Amino acid sequence: QVQLVESGGGLAQPGGSLRLSCAASGSIFSISVMGWYRQAPGKQRELVATITRGGITNYADSVKGRFTIAMDNAKNTIYLQMNNLKPEDTAIYYCNGLLQRMMMAGTTNYWGQGTQVTVSS
Repeated sequence: QVQLVESGGGLAQPGGSLRLSCAASGSIFSISVMGWYRQAPGKQRELVATITRGGITNYADSVKGRFTIAMDNAKNTIYLQMNNLKPEDTAIYYCNGLLQRMMMAGTTNYWGQGTQVTVSS
């Protein structure tokens, strides 16, 4: 069993900061890529940022220059440092991982349960 657990969500003021964490646990053999997605009420889920095990990052245009994704390979954990938050960042943030399980061939996508981020005055 593989589980992705997000943490760090909460309430922030515009211009403030939050740091999200996502820890992958279970029978993990290797991780190919992990990332953050978000879904606001009435909107489609959208990509926020991704990072490969080799450190290659990708960001949505809306968060470039404000958000930073990082990975701790030893801990199978990714982070999303969110600075200069805007009300438009309000959403449920989901962790995603493409990984291979021990004793199983091929890779599989896994999703976390989501963590709420609210940006409001």
